[in-house]
Amino acid sequence: MMNFLEEFFDVESREPRLKEIGRERLKDTSQIKKPKNHALVKFPPSIIPQSQGINSFSGQLIDQANAIGIIGGLSVNSCLKFTEKLNLKLQDEENNLPLVLCTDPALSKELLSLEQSSFPSFSAETERVYTNPRSIVENLRRKRVFLENCGVCCVVMPCHVSHCWYDEIRENCCVPFLHMGECVAKELKEEKLRPIEAGSRLRIGVLATNTTLVAKMYRDKLENEGFEVVVPDKATMEHTVIPAMEALSRKDFEGAQNLFRIAVQVLLVRGVNRIILASDDLQQLLPPDDPLWRKCIDPIDALARSTFEYTQSVKRCK
Repeated sequence: MMNFLEEFFDVESREPRLKEIGRERLKDTSQIKKPKNHALVKFPPSIIPQSQGINSFSGQLIDQANAIGIIGGLSVNSCLKFTEKLNLKLQDEENNLPLVLCTDPALSKELLSLEQSSFPSFSAETERVYTNPRSIVENLRRKRVFLENCGVCCVVMPCHVSHCWYDEIRENCCVPFLHMGECVAKELKEEKLRPIEAGSRLRIGVLATNTTLVAKMYRDKLENEGFEVVVPDKATMEHTVIPAMEALSRKDFEGAQNLFRIAVQVLLVRGVNRIILASDDLQQLLPPDDPLWRKCIDPIDALARSTFEYTQSVKRCK
């Protein structure tokens, strides 16, 4: 343990050496191509009438009791990832679930700007979006109402940033609206973990590119369940997480991965049992077979499992 601490911190001065370590490990690997996920997801053949917009459509699109409504957010990739994970829970063709996906490229751009508000290079562009979120909330609420009118049994929103306004979007919703943070908290409680440090509360780390909005959302849900939430300090964000995202934007995948691993290890040294990866970009920096996944949580995994469990309960009640 001390060898690791000495690698990242000057024991005598107590000053973090993250900036120096990050610079040493950040390599120019712009020629390395990021691995692609070739997994395919088969969607039910549902067609929305082209003559009706999202605001005017009020007819029931599907008549199956276990249909799922999906609100798209920052990236369509997170929706595809959610449906892929949901598909893994289905054992045969008879169990396929009807899905209705409602997404908007313009909204995705707004949410992306908001998530990147922690980056100095984007701060001027994203400040306006952050201070005036009403248009985003109204947009997401209209999509929720549209999905309800389609006849879904529940609504999910596989987007970390959108969950910052979950209560406002859910207001007056007439079907269950699953919350990713609550799904994660539920599974952590079921694990019956023990604190790493005797006498302390169970600690859960949260790694997000936007600590102001996203990390706070998970903190609120987890602390309500008795967990102690640990987020990266300012030095870790400035010298590992943010540079990792900047390296990723330059397609320096190996450099971004090295910096990301440092951020994960720093949280583990602080005695966390699990680390929630609350960013689609951060999750892609960890290969599926990496041992660190044993300490990390993908909230979309938890959302998919909870959604499947709910739809199966609806099916049993038919």
